[in-house]
Amino acid sequence: MTISRRTFLKDAGLIAASFGLSPLLKPSLASALEELATGRAPILWLQGQSCSGCSVSLLNSESPGPAELLTRYLSLYFHQTLSAATGPSARKAVEKAIGDKNTILVVEGAVPLGMQDACVIGGEPFAELVRRAATSARAVISVGTCSSFGGIPAAPPNPTGATSVAEALKQVGITTPLINLPGCPPHPAWMVGTLIHLLKVGVPELDEHRRPVRTYGQLLHDLCPYYADYQAKRFATAIGEKGCLFKQGCQGVVTRADCSRRGWNGGVSWCLQARSVCIGCARPGFAADPEFPFFRFNENASQESGKEVTS
Repeated sequence: MTISRRTFLKDAGLIAASFGLSPLLKPSLASALEELATGRAPILWLQGQSCSGCSVSLLNSESPGPAELLTRYLSLYFHQTLSAATGPSARKAVEKAIGDKNTILVVEGAVPLGMQDACVIGGEPFAELVRRAATSARAVISVGTCSSFGGIPAAPPNPTGATSVAEALKQVGITTPLINLPGCPPHPAWMVGTLIHLLKVGVPELDEHRRPVRTYGQLLHDLCPYYADYQAKRFATAIGEKGCLFKQGCQGVVTRADCSRRGWNGGVSWCLQARSVCIGCARPGFAADPEFPFFRFNENASQESGKEVTS
């Protein structure tokens, strides 16, 4: 496929705008898109204990759109949901990707270390496949909370011993650069933007949980449209009432993400704008702590539990 320089610059401009980056970076971003389009930045996308929601979110990309993303930019060696290859052909594609030192490994889903047969690809336990692929990869990106922190598969009682990609690699001493992009699911711009930053700038500045500071550096609560209601203690105590949703269990006060200024579905809306609580899906403790259910009607639950809350 032949793509004009003008198209690269146009899409680079859209990405720069969506991330609040300087227009001066457009040439570098266009160059990164060209690397993706020409196959110089091959991607191996593996799915473990997941619902494929992160892949679905990727297909909701707008700048560029899903058709352009898949046919123009992403050089996918293999993707369990999107690839047409099956059987020996799929296995051959995976092995080819593992043998390429330029491959970026993207992992979606938790790793079942306690029951390795719970997730097998081509007869090989997922945990072992991830470790082999990560050893030779240029970098590893954990997309979604399941791969970043364990997520729902790792929630108690966790019969499969599900854990994060970082923990699975740490146990065998693999030190390949790793970036976590939590969220259930993560925003498509977080995934596309991180790939481009990795290609042209390198690993972005990360916080203590290996999340890009640009995306996860601020509490969602700080830019919430109901912040004034929170300060004035105007709380909605029942579904449908006006006011801050803190007393219904909103976890925006302990969750770091840029949903409040980015919006979802093309910026149309996001959880709180739709009058639903933030369920803290980008938090390290998402789904793991019974003191933080998705909806709660006791704003003192975290204080009463005596547990430290991580954001």
